[in-house]
Amino acid sequence: MKCTDLAARIGKLTTPHGSFETPSFIPVIHPVKQQISPSFLKSLGFECIITNAYIAFKFYGEKAEKQGIHQIVNFDGPIMTDSGGYQVLEYGKVNVTPSIMAQFELNIGSDIPVPLDKPTGYGLPYNTAKSYVNETISNIDETIDIIRKNRTDQNHDNSNDDILSSKGEIWTGTIQGAEHFDLVRYSASLLDKKGFSFFAIGSPVELMEAYEFSTLARLIEATKLSIPNKPIHLFGAGHPLTIPLAVALGCDTFDSASYILYAKANRYMSSSGTLRLEDLSYLPCCCPVCSYYSVKELIDEIPQTRIINLAKHNLYVLKQEMSAVKQSIYDGRLWEYVLQKARSHPKLMDAIHTIKNFEYIQQNTPVFKQKAIYLFEPIDQFRPELKNYRSMLINNYKSPNNNILLLYPDQGIRPFYSSSVLRKLSNTFPEASICLYNPFFGLIPVEISDIYPTSHNIFTKHFDEYDPRSYTEFLKLLNSFLKNNTFKSIHIIANKFIKKLLPIIELPEETEVIIEDFMGYKLD
Repeated sequence: MKCTDLAARIGKLTTPHGSFETPSFIPVIHPVKQQISPSFLKSLGFECIITNAYIAFKFYGEKAEKQGIHQIVNFDGPIMTDSGGYQVLEYGKVNVTPSIMAQFELNIGSDIPVPLDKPTGYGLPYNTAKSYVNETISNIDETIDIIRKNRTDQNHDNSNDDILSSKGEIWTGTIQGAEHFDLVRYSASLLDKKGFSFFAIGSPVELMEAYEFSTLARLIEATKLSIPNKPIHLFGAGHPLTIPLAVALGCDTFDSASYILYAKANRYMSSSGTLRLEDLSYLPCCCPVCSYYSVKELIDEIPQTRIINLAKHNLYVLKQEMSAVKQSIYDGRLWEYVLQKARSHPKLMDAIHTIKNFEYIQQNTPVFKQKAIYLFEPIDQFRPELKNYRSMLINNYKSPNNNILLLYPDQGIRPFYSSSVLRKLSNTFPEASICLYNPFFGLIPVEISDIYPTSHNIFTKHFDEYDPRSYTEFLKLLNSFLKNNTFKSIHIIANKFIKKLLPIIELPEETEVIIEDFMGYKLD
């Protein structure tokens, strides 16, 4: 694992046909009719593809087993194979057993095979969803028997019986349950105990199509809480708005045929969503397709040519999206990037308010970063870096001086600990514990004002245009701080922000409180 931010991580997945970097978008290709060639996908930087083993089984049969899936689809890199779960979701069943499908996936040399499952979809009654989860687990038990019967390692002993691989392939533990999160947790935990090292969240497509991003976020959370460290695949995620959120929540790989399906419907991907080709006046992209065509020229192309070129454009956008997400992880700016994307759709912003208190995101965010964080509006008070800071202040900090507490508004002076303003405050209040107050952080004691992130942030000066009561974390931190540290007197240099909050701040009754207006306050 190279680096992390929020619950995202940049890592590497190694298969019998090579390694690829995660997070990664894995394009779906049809094993028979390939409108976009695998060689083009590879030239664009997609290092792994996924194809449908069930269709290959029905169309090629023994030929696929003799030649192998890599020769059948003409791709020499890692290949993931779906065993027919999508067909089960669409048509209710497939004419093959889990054990036959598992043996076929082994015989064709799949690098990341998926057991035949029973997708729960979205909107099923609880008991029906539970029966589908149990059927999936039963199918997986059949698959595990086939894996163990095919082991090529003649020296393995019973201690290796929990390693779910026969020839180095990475089997996928498919988690079902959809919006029934207790079933998701049950499914994930049980599959973890069965020895899977790679997992996939099943049945999210209908959630994403309905823009139920908040429910999707809780589905991913339920999975991550059950298996916090192992790689997770999200089936059917191929929208440029969905991917950054899913990466931030801890998903490592994604697959979709969206690039070609959207093209067939004349849907044009952009970084902020999808547009209908006929609604465009300009092509807001510089990929080779958009650089060659005008809107009218693309619309006037014969249908098959238009579809292929539009699909190629969509792939460029998906590749760009993955690169932008990974760069944001490297830069420690994934929070800013996800918030930027969330403003493209209200349902995405709803998801941000859903995930703001996910503790596992806070726990996985680095304690120190190389770059300053940016703070714009009340939602930014929930940044994991600030939540970690406030937790440290409440649980580990004790004021060195309990005589006087001086609260002074943070003016964005960095580093504050060596500023002339602090020297003047210290001369004016020589016996005081001095704390800056900031709507995003809460309080910043001057003796720790040089540590990350207190000295590594830039915040908007127009925070007071929002209702101060929306900065709930500020109030919680201030009230806890005053409760944990008993001061004889409190001196507040009050700006507009804190003046509006004074009626609801829990100031100690026995403590002398002096309030001065910041605008009229002069440093001698």
